[in-house]
Amino acid sequence: MTIDTLLGLGDDLVLTEAPAIEAITTWTTPLFIAQQADHAFLKDALVNYIYQCKADQSEQIDSLVAPIAKHKLFESQLNFLDAQTPEVMELKRIFEELLAEVAFEVNKHVWPEEVDVEANIIESWYHVTENGGYHDAHSHPNCSWCGIYYLDPGESTLGDRNGVNRFYDPRVNAEHYSDAGTAYLSGQGVWDFEPKEGQIIFFPSYLKHAALTYFGQKDRIVIAFNAVIDIY
Repeated sequence: MTIDTLLGLGDDLVLTEAPAIEAITTWTTPLFIAQQADHAFLKDALVNYIYQCKADQSEQIDSLVAPIAKHKLFESQLNFLDAQTPEVMELKRIFEELLAEVAFEVNKHVWPEEVDVEANIIESWYHVTENGGYHDAHSHPNCSWCGIYYLDPGESTLGDRNGVNRFYDPRVNAEHYSDAGTAYLSGQGVWDFEPKEGQIIFFPSYLKHAALTYFGQKDRIVIAFNAVIDIY
C-alpha cells in the first residue's frame, strides 16, 4: 500500500507518491498442530498400557523432575516411548515423522536444497492428571523441539480455562509500556491452547508453558516428548 503526500512548493502543490511500507516479521515463534491419523485405532491400547505403567510406578512423579511444580498428576520416567510394545512403537514413529516435517518447514530457507531430515525423540513421558491437578510454568532444556499429544483431554475446555496448556510470550520486555500502539500484543502475553483429543502440538523448546488446573472426574491423559533434529 502506498502513501500519497502533498508537498507545498511555493504557490504550487505537487502530488508525490511516497515509498511503499514493507512489513518485516521478525522473531516469530512457530507452533504447529497436527491430528494423529491413527488416534482412534491406537487410543484404547495406549490408555490401557499407560494405566498399567501407572500402577507400577514407584513414585507419583517417577521421573523425579521438579515434583513440587506438579500437583495431583502422575508422571512416568522419561523413556515412555522407548517401550517395545507395538502401539507405543508406532506412536513414536508417527511423532518423529511429523516432527521431521515441522523442522523442514521452519528451516527450509536456511538448509541446503537437498537434505534428509531425521527427528529423534530423546525424552518422553505421560501425564495422568486428576481433578485439581496442574503443572507450573516451565520450559524444556537440552532439545530443540517438543510436543504434547492429547490422548484423552478429559473434561478440558478453553472457555473456562480448564486443563488448557498456556504458552507464554518469550519477548519478556514486550509490555513494558502499553498504549494504543501496542494493542496488537494482546495485553496478556499468553496464548491458551484447548486440548482436543487426538491432536499434537509441536513447539520450540525455549517456549515457556504450563498446564493450567484441571477439574473433572475423568482423567486428563497426555503424552509429551523432547526431540533433536539432524540433517544429512
